[in-house]
Amino acid sequence: MGKYDPAPYTLDLTQVPRMVTPEIPGPRSKELHSRAAQYYRGLSGQVRLFPVAFEKGQGCMMEDADGNQYIDFSSGIYVTTLGHCHPKISEAVAEYAKKLMNCHDFSTEIKVRLLEKMAATLPGDLKCFQLYDCGTAAVEAGLRTCRAATGKHEFLSCFMDFHGKSGHSIGCARMTKFSGPTRPSGFYMVPRPDTYRPWWTREDGSLDTEKYLEFYDAFIRESTTNQVAAFVIEPIQGWGGSIMPPDDFFPKLRKFCDERGILLFADEVLTSMGRTGKILCCEHWDVVPDVVTLGKGFGNGFPVTCMAVRKPYADAVDRISASTSYGGNPMACAAALACFEVIEEEGLLEHAQHLEELFRKRMAEWTTKYEIVGDTRCKGCLLGIELVKDKKAKTPFDEAGKMVYQKAFRKGLAWVPAGHILRMSPPIVMPDEVAMKGMDIIEEAIVETQKELLG
Repeated sequence: MGKYDPAPYTLDLTQVPRMVTPEIPGPRSKELHSRAAQYYRGLSGQVRLFPVAFEKGQGCMMEDADGNQYIDFSSGIYVTTLGHCHPKISEAVAEYAKKLMNCHDFSTEIKVRLLEKMAATLPGDLKCFQLYDCGTAAVEAGLRTCRAATGKHEFLSCFMDFHGKSGHSIGCARMTKFSGPTRPSGFYMVPRPDTYRPWWTREDGSLDTEKYLEFYDAFIRESTTNQVAAFVIEPIQGWGGSIMPPDDFFPKLRKFCDERGILLFADEVLTSMGRTGKILCCEHWDVVPDVVTLGKGFGNGFPVTCMAVRKPYADAVDRISASTSYGGNPMACAAALACFEVIEEEGLLEHAQHLEELFRKRMAEWTTKYEIVGDTRCKGCLLGIELVKDKKAKTPFDEAGKMVYQKAFRKGLAWVPAGHILRMSPPIVMPDEVAMKGMDIIEEAIVETQKELLG
């Protein structure tokens, strides 16, 4: 295991961030966005709030089309976990872009090396793998695997978890808000523990995990046909606002599923590959899911994802027509293998945990210093800040969320909004001083926003 070296990722903080145009976004960004908007629709909320056009990136820095340079606290929305254009990853992709781009699901040496690396690295008996080109495809394959392995057809998922958008097959979108007001048959949604906004509490006001499990049990008995194949869940909600579970939840959920013959399916497209300081987030609680999906940081920007299955259920993968046209192509395998190697060689799991300590300490001060900061949370380099109008009532403050996001962006911090919740996913290669500079920018934006909105 290597040791983290900040030198390759250090920025001159007298030069970055650097805003060189009088208005941000600048004229070239506005021009490119305007031209694209004639044809490209359905933009994300972060782009609509701040329509900048990016030109390049290196490590923890991004540069827009006008030459403005930003500290990256978004990682391309949780993707470039190892920073932009890491030389080892870029070179690995380039090698196979010149050698062999695709050969369906035939074996290649680079694929075999990746499979062996995953088998040696992932916890427990997660030894069966299939590779895809997007998170939705991996999750869909996981759902089919759960059905084939159990002979059951129903699924539980959680409100505000995110599992994909297509919905054209079994139903990734059916497990998120995108399916509309009704749930298709066989797909059910239940609440998940949120320590800041708990549904059920003990007498002292703390979240009561047992009450959630009691609800799940009653729900299965009363609202399903008792044919639940899997409980599908994000270990930490990303799109829903960096919602962290209490530490006793996943061990108890693992036991709950085992006692009822339900598979535990962890969707770690967002939380895997060191984002939270572990290869899988579930490792924080010593839990091994039956099925798990990896993505985003799995290829550090190259579109490659993975479904991993425990050995007892490996035969089910053979029964679902699991292969895809693009999954496991040599470029994808080279990118993913390089990511595993970089994390190991550079000691990045330990560094992500170190950054967590810095972020957690810094943000904890804000809940007492600022009226609009209701809660902060952090696991590795997955962070969230919840803004509220009233701390006692915990009333969401969407206007403040938009203002803080835009102000920080104009000051040179690229990051991710979610209404009144602000999300951060800095690369896990980020040096301490760059991380704290990002925190400085966010705090300045909070101070200015609070003054403008509350006086």
